[in-house]
Amino acid sequence: MLVGLSTASVYPENTEAAFEYAADLGYDGVELMVWAESVSQDVAAVTRLVRRYSVPVLAVHAPCLLISQRVWGADPVAKLERSVHAAEDLGARTVVVHPPFRWQRRYADGFADQVGELEEASGHVVVAVENMFPMRADRFWGAKERSAERLERRGGPGPGVSAFAPSYDPTDVGHEHYTLDLSHTATAGMDAFALAERMGGGLTHLHLADGRGASADEHLIPGHGSQPCAALCRSLAESAFSGQAVLEVNTQTARTRAERRSMLAQSLAFAREHLSR
Repeated sequence: MLVGLSTASVYPENTEAAFEYAADLGYDGVELMVWAESVSQDVAAVTRLVRRYSVPVLAVHAPCLLISQRVWGADPVAKLERSVHAAEDLGARTVVVHPPFRWQRRYADGFADQVGELEEASGHVVVAVENMFPMRADRFWGAKERSAERLERRGGPGPGVSAFAPSYDPTDVGHEHYTLDLSHTATAGMDAFALAERMGGGLTHLHLADGRGASADEHLIPGHGSQPCAALCRSLAESAFSGQAVLEVNTQTARTRAERRSMLAQSLAFAREHLSR
């Protein structure tokens, strides 16, 4: 099973740094996060990085974060189409995309149809819709580090509002392909195994990270939170899963490059151990 590194995992370092870490540590490729950094938006520049470091692009993450609302223009329909074309040009087989935001009404109304049409037109690139999480009320009161304890005590995430239409759970709509993100299941208070079962054979892509159930998305190194990362990886390894696993972890706490390298190496070692067939 191929194990990739999300270029977002090296932030605040840049896209080239992600290729460098991936080559140095032995990742099988990268997932390109398209966001404000100019190189991430430039297919020709990324192609040069692929050649320079001999590291392929396994997946492209469409620019659908709040901070990338203006990347590749303001039209989310056009941005998703451009993401698929970028994946084709880079030789990637997967585009990761979030469900539409509620205020993107035209996009939301035609989202499922557009995803299907883009997959059919491409022939080899799949559009894997990612599970997200609600905006929880306890994010605005009390210490954030205590929110995981509150979730555990009450047995769920508590009051929250979804910013996504119609839901932060893409299986509520039904798509051909899905990305399962284990940090997002923690923040949403979802059962990761139950969600994986609902995704079924459509589970194509794994964002391997961890979380403790805090009100803010954490993207911890797998094994450092409460999610069943090891068990779920073993389940996928023992199944017919033919997708990719990408480490999407937060290394912003690293004070040096050596410390960030250690965090990324630890993440890769976890993946290799538990995804081994």
